[in-house]
Amino acid sequence: MELSKTPESSTDDNLNFTRQDFLLLTKARLSLLVIITTVFGYLLALKSYGYSMEWWKLFHTVIGSAFAAAAASVFNQLMEIDIDAKMERTAARPLPSKKIKPAVAFIIGWMLAACGIIHLGVMVNSQASAFAAATLFTYMFIYTPMKRRSGSNTLVGAVSGALPPLIGWTAANGKILFVQPWFLFGLLFLWQLPHFLAINWMYRKEYEDAGFVMWSNGDESGKRTSLLAIIFSIFLLLLMLFPLFYGFVNVWAIAGLVLAAAVMVKYSIDFSKSRLRKDARRLFLYTLIFLPLSLILLFLGWDS
Repeated sequence: MELSKTPESSTDDNLNFTRQDFLLLTKARLSLLVIITTVFGYLLALKSYGYSMEWWKLFHTVIGSAFAAAAASVFNQLMEIDIDAKMERTAARPLPSKKIKPAVAFIIGWMLAACGIIHLGVMVNSQASAFAAATLFTYMFIYTPMKRRSGSNTLVGAVSGALPPLIGWTAANGKILFVQPWFLFGLLFLWQLPHFLAINWMYRKEYEDAGFVMWSNGDESGKRTSLLAIIFSIFLLLLMLFPLFYGFVNVWAIAGLVLAAAVMVKYSIDFSKSRLRKDARRLFLYTLIFLPLSLILLFLGWDS
């Protein structure tokens, strides 16, 4: 995507950004995760109630969710231009590198947000639109400001990241006052905590220097961070036993989920014992394996 003003404009006023810049601004990879978990919630709702597939509704759900997720990423970067400029990992983003002007990003963000929420409300239903709005609001107005004030921002960010399955669930007309959608919420919520703890500890110096307040700040030994990773991994393991009491997941799938979560606990313990960056990285990499593995097991073992 390339936009430019007329040749008469001065060099400083030129507006010229590429498709890659736009993808970075909207954090396309993160938006893809939102889309995947939204679709996952949609499909499991269909299985739960025996509904037939409505491909057009799924298509509109994906479009609306993608717009909302992209909008959240744009506003997050707008609110953190100064901090991103200080961190090596983020300095090349289009806003701190001045490839995209804040005013342009602001317009893009509001257009994406409005299109996403309105699209879901008109083409899908009001519940899906409401959960998308809640995701956007939590990420923009609670999580992002909290990153400068409290390490508990990780918990709030995990709430925002755990809402997309509920967008999909309600888009498929699934009932929200049932245990199944909140089990999905819990899975995404608890999975994110060891994931981000490992990232934060590996890059703690950058986060501290930039002004972010994380649980890993000042934890040079890794004692506090690794202990939290163990605690949240154990909670995740216990959550995997939850379907046994309600019967909405087959026993063989529950066994696989418990085993996968137990491996997460093991990697957290390994990190706690060594407190080395390589073991924090192993934990982080395993979280990337755990999520798709658990989603596949749930889909195959989900019982209506």
